Amino acid sequence: MTFKEEVNRLLEGVLQERSSLFLIDLKVDDSYKINIVLDGDNGVTLQDCVDVSRAIDANLDGEKYDFSLEVASAGLSSPLKLVRQYKKNIGRNLKVKTTSAQEIEALLTEANDERITLKWKAREPKKIGKGKETVEKTVNLLYSEIKEATVIVLF
Repeated sequence: MTFKEEVNRLLEGVLQERSSLFLIDLKVDDSYKINIVLDGDNGVTLQDCVDVSRAIDANLDGEKYDFSLEVASAGLSSPLKLVRQYKKNIGRNLKVKTTSAQEIEALLTEANDERITLKWKAREPKKIGKGKETVEKTVNLLYSEIKEATVIVLF
């Protein structure tokens, strides 16, 4: 078993015990530097990162491998990568860049295994007469149509 396979096996074991956490990214380079990025259905606490780090660190042979380990949570500005992340962010505003170069800032109202639904209000010219009116827009996007999506944090 390679070093990366061993790390992956240990990580899978930890994540099975903590079903609300899920893996966003795992990188293991040739110098045995391990970078793990997690997310969770209810967020990721510092204690979650510590527990995952300890579980992996305690089960890897430090005599055999001179490794470094970093466990972090997906940051607020990190792009969404998994369907599970979209589902947990229903009701939040997203900035979505589509594969057709369109940029949409809108409320995520629905997310299933195939697509997301975004809603927003826009000012458009009136169909009759002069001036503009506010209209509600809705778009359904397949995940394959999304180039990048990030959560917009409002203060």
